[in-house]
Amino acid sequence: KIDLHRHLEGSLRLTSLLEVARRFALDLPADDLEALRPLVQVTNDEPSFRNFLEKFNVLRRFYQAPDVIHRLAYEVAADAAHDNVRYLELRFTPYALASSQGYALAEVTDWVVAAVQAAVRDHPGLRVGLIASVNRHESLDIAEQVTRLAIERKDQGIVGLDLAGDEVNHSAEPFRPLFRAAREAGLGVVAHAGEWTGAESVRDAIEALGVQRVGHGVRVLEDPAVVALAIERGIVFEV
Repeated sequence: KIDLHRHLEGSLRLTSLLEVARRFALDLPADDLEALRPLVQVTNDEPSFRNFLEKFNVLRRFYQAPDVIHRLAYEVAADAAHDNVRYLELRFTPYALASSQGYALAEVTDWVVAAVQAAVRDHPGLRVGLIASVNRHESLDIAEQVTRLAIERKDQGIVGLDLAGDEVNHSAEPFRPLFRAAREAGLGVVAHAGEWTGAESVRDAIEALGVQRVGHGVRVLEDPAVVALAIERGIVFEV
């Protein structure tokens, strides 16, 4: 298989998270897997972007040490190999991994790169391209740093830049120059759009960011004109 849309922070082993919670005495239910599950997985939540994104906020509490980040990243790539994925594009959000302990974004980026490279060595037949992801609802300064890091590590397995996060309350427009810089440096560019809001979000991703791919994007169908634009530009939808 080819998997073009897998999030590192959304693909973690529940058993590993339980071990981390116990090791670092996190103030979370760490007695059993089922107590932890609803905090980090969508179970019986009311469908909303807030409930979904809150899982990622909880997950930020687990990135407690360099070896933890390395282990989790390694396991995500290894699990893809076990899923018979031959080519994986794995999104990761450096700020999410760095924020709880105040790590430098460059450090966590290099830890992820090293972990994935180790997993590829250990699983012949698997290829991984990393996509550095930034959130719409977080600082533009963070996004600038991540964009620079991605460009600098283009020869170390980073193949693209992604925009994710709260598209309901935050436009793609402020990120226009960063995505232009990424494109000019030879990185692929993709954005989550048309997931929580309508087709205009997809239009913004195409016109403002110049994306080649749209993550999710299912609500593009609400506007035939945006569907036509996507067809004209040859946009790939990750659905």
